[in-house]
Amino acid sequence: MSKTVMICDCLGSQRVDGAAITAATGLPCSRLHTSLCDRQINIAAAAMADGDVIIACQQEAPRFAALAEEIGAEVPQFVDLRDRAGWTEAGDPTAKQAALLAEGLLPIAPARSLDVVSEGTCLILGRDQVAVDAALALADTLGVTLLMPTGWDVELHPGFDTVTGTLTKATGSLGQFDAGIDALQQIIPGGRGTVSLTPPQNGAQSQCDLILDLRGQGPLFAADAKRDGYLRADPASQPAVAAAILAASQMTGTFEKPLYVRLEQSLCAHSRAEQVACSNCLDLCPTGAISPDGDHVTIDPMICAGCGACSAVCPSGAISFDAPSVDSIFARLTTLAQTYRKAGGTAPRLLVHDTEHGAEMIALAARFGRGLPTDVIPLEVAALAAFGHAEAVAALGAGFADVAVLLSPKTETEAPVRETSLANAIAGREAVVLLDMTDPDALSDHLYAAVVGPVVKTPTLQIGTRRQVARLAARTLRPQSEVIELPEGAPYGAVLVDTDACTLCLSCVSLCPSGALGDNPDLPQLRFQEDACLQCGLCVNICPEDAITLEPRLNLTPEAFRQVIVNEEEPFACIECGTLFGVKSTIENITAKLTGHSMFSNPGALKMIQMCDNCRVGAQYHSENNPFTGGERPKPRSTDDYLSKRRDH
Repeated sequence: MSKTVMICDCLGSQRVDGAAITAATGLPCSRLHTSLCDRQINIAAAAMADGDVIIACQQEAPRFAALAEEIGAEVPQFVDLRDRAGWTEAGDPTAKQAALLAEGLLPIAPARSLDVVSEGTCLILGRDQVAVDAALALADTLGVTLLMPTGWDVELHPGFDTVTGTLTKATGSLGQFDAGIDALQQIIPGGRGTVSLTPPQNGAQSQCDLILDLRGQGPLFAADAKRDGYLRADPASQPAVAAAILAASQMTGTFEKPLYVRLEQSLCAHSRAEQVACSNCLDLCPTGAISPDGDHVTIDPMICAGCGACSAVCPSGAISFDAPSVDSIFARLTTLAQTYRKAGGTAPRLLVHDTEHGAEMIALAARFGRGLPTDVIPLEVAALAAFGHAEAVAALGAGFADVAVLLSPKTETEAPVRETSLANAIAGREAVVLLDMTDPDALSDHLYAAVVGPVVKTPTLQIGTRRQVARLAARTLRPQSEVIELPEGAPYGAVLVDTDACTLCLSCVSLCPSGALGDNPDLPQLRFQEDACLQCGLCVNICPEDAITLEPRLNLTPEAFRQVIVNEEEPFACIECGTLFGVKSTIENITAKLTGHSMFSNPGALKMIQMCDNCRVGAQYHSENNPFTGGERPKPRSTDDYLSKRRDH
């Protein structure tokens, strides 16, 4: 049974053309209602009871969900067509509504997750009575230990433990914090009068499920607001302390921790042979969840907060955002653009936003202001920093005229700024912009006043890896271009070799993580395949002759997919058997430098340099004064030899 879209004009405040939406999406629409959530709710109940329906309203989703539960029907699917499209100042929103409906029905795989267990052991870090009061408030719900500074006048509280000392380190996250404490003093139970404490002890270790930091000092962790289980409040702010206490009281039980990213370590270009190459993800991770681990990096899923920056800047695709996957983003972009065109639209613009700040801005602009222009299609993403250059140029290649990314106050901007610059370099114009706004009216005004850019004549299907999609989109956007210059740090480019300095030692070939540099087993050649180059810089770091430099660029010609010779020399022919080996200039230079050397005064020793491996071994074995030569081997003795010796005796 096909889904039926229940449409409503919300008391006549928006235009909804059911026939046009059906023609563009293939989904049948109900007749147009005007108060489906109130006066006509019985119609919605009957539709839900009869079959599979989609309700084109997100605001009243809780009401419809409760109704479905009440009548024993399946909870319907909801798509917001009103705030994002219907409530607009002017223009026909039909094409945009059809696009949003088609995109909203795409199957999206649920994010992977793991269970985190918190038993409620809480370490409170304090400096004054505020921390003591917090411990008293939480003692009935959590297992509290209060750590106060050395010298604090400890009082005995039966509901929790009080210790003094200095916190030296803290690692971990919700359910698995580890703390180090110096000068630790604990209460000695029993006795009368003032509380007695144990002698100070350094190097004490403590484990807890959550930490409530009321010291009024700097945070224990980078990006502390993103660290699950770590709560910090200014002890001078009573509302902040109360909110932190309330949050701490609810951190007991089993929680689902999303696994935001996937890591394929075999693709990682972090380092080889202890030579560091790519460190993009390490430089950008705000929480410190990524750390070096030999030739690759490792990601602590418990610390990762899902900002997605590592996925956007990873040149090899070793790290990919997975909540949801990048493939789903490409599918959504293609569906939005295709459906918009099918419904009669011509030049859509994309507005990328997050699920909190951006969604609220759009809703406020729609309800109290001009709303979004009818050609601006919003795309809600879980992590703005994960929307990198590949996703941006994919949108342009799919048929969007421009891309605007509405930043959130919580968004780390380093990755978006970098990726926007790269996307615009590939597009050849300022097609991607970052909007740092908190005023819904300012957002609407900007979008209405913006000049719409050109649209590609023949949009393409955006499928493949991020690198493949970016290259395909570049060819779609700039069909006449052969090589596009890119900014420093781009993950595409050429390796330039100084042939005068290069000795063809091929150390770069043996360590290249992507296989972009190769050799010829039969001839002294250095080969390069540009489309595989990550511009990680390992070859530059490893080259003993400093003969390699990088050139950021995007080569759109077929030559980028072929191995080309960047340096070659004439091989040397073995003076004994004629087998080709080594590099002629290198052998000749070594021979010239060692001529006259005391260790090579014997002409035979000097000639060995000009021999292949097999001939060199043979010459060494048969040479005079060979240190590996033993004495004359004794003649094997036979039975007759033994018998004749016996007869002689």
